[in-house]
Amino acid sequence: MKISRFIALASLAALAACQQAGKDAEKPADKPDPSAEAVATVDGVSLSRNTFESFTKAATGGKTTADLSPEQRQEVLDSLVRMQLVAAQAQKDGLDKEKDVAAALELSRLDLLQRAMQQKYLKDKLPTDQEMRAEYETQLAQMPRTEYRARHILVQTEEFANRLMERLKKGEKFDAVAKESLDSSKERGGDLGWFSPATMVKPFADAVMGLKKGETTPRPVQTQYGWHIIRLDDTRDVQPPPFDSVKNQLGQVILAKKFKAYSDELLKTAKVEKKL
Repeated sequence: MKISRFIALASLAALAACQQAGKDAEKPADKPDPSAEAVATVDGVSLSRNTFESFTKAATGGKTTADLSPEQRQEVLDSLVRMQLVAAQAQKDGLDKEKDVAAALELSRLDLLQRAMQQKYLKDKLPTDQEMRAEYETQLAQMPRTEYRARHILVQTEEFANRLMERLKKGEKFDAVAKESLDSSKERGGDLGWFSPATMVKPFADAVMGLKKGETTPRPVQTQYGWHIIRLDDTRDVQPPPFDSVKNQLGQVILAKKFKAYSDELLKTAKVEKKL
C-alpha cells in the first residue's frame, strides 16, 4: 500500500488531532471519547484512534479501518508511526521553519479548513431539480453550437508564411505545403480535426469563424505561437447533451457557485490589505 502526499496527510492528521482535542475539552472527564484513545505512542506522543481513522481514509482512498484486514490495519498503523517519527525528526532539524516547507504546511492547513467549511456550509444546500434545470439552460446559452474542422500551417515568421501562401495561390496542394509547418499536424496535412472555437486562442478562432467552407485565410494570422495559414474544411452543428446525462456535473457547478457566493459575502465584511 503506497502512502503518499506527506505534507497533506500530515496536516490532515494534525487537523484531526486538533479538532479532537477541542472536542475532548468539551466532554466531561468521566465520559472519555473512544476516538481519542491512543492506538500507539511514539516517543511519548500519542496517536489517537481519530487520527488513525483520518489517516486511513486519506491513505486508502476513503476506506475506514473496519474495511481493512488486520494485516492491512497494521500496515497503515506502521506507516502512521513512521510518519510521526520522520515528522518529529524534521521538526527537531528545524525543517518546519524553512521557507518552502512552512509555506506548504500553511497552504495545506488553509486548504483543509476551507474544504471542511465548504462541506459544512453546503451540507443542507443540495441543488434542487429546478436549480439544475436553470443551470442547464444557462450552460446551453453559453455553449458553442458549431464545431469546425480546419487545417493550418504554423511557421515562425510572417515573411515565410507569405512565401508559403504564394505556393498555395499557384496551385500547390495544402497537404504538401503543410509539411513546412512547425506543428505536429503536418503529418496529417495540417488537419486539426473537429474543435470548438473556445479551445483555440482568440485570433485563430476568430479567423476560422470568418471563413466559408473551403476558404483559406487571405493573409497569415498571428498568435502567440507564430504565424498561421488556415483553411476551413467543414462545419457541423453541436447537439447539446441531454439534461439527465449531465445532472451530476450541473450539481457540482451549482454547489461551487453557492460556496463562491458565501465567500463573496465574507469578503464584503473582511478587512483586506493587499501589499503587492
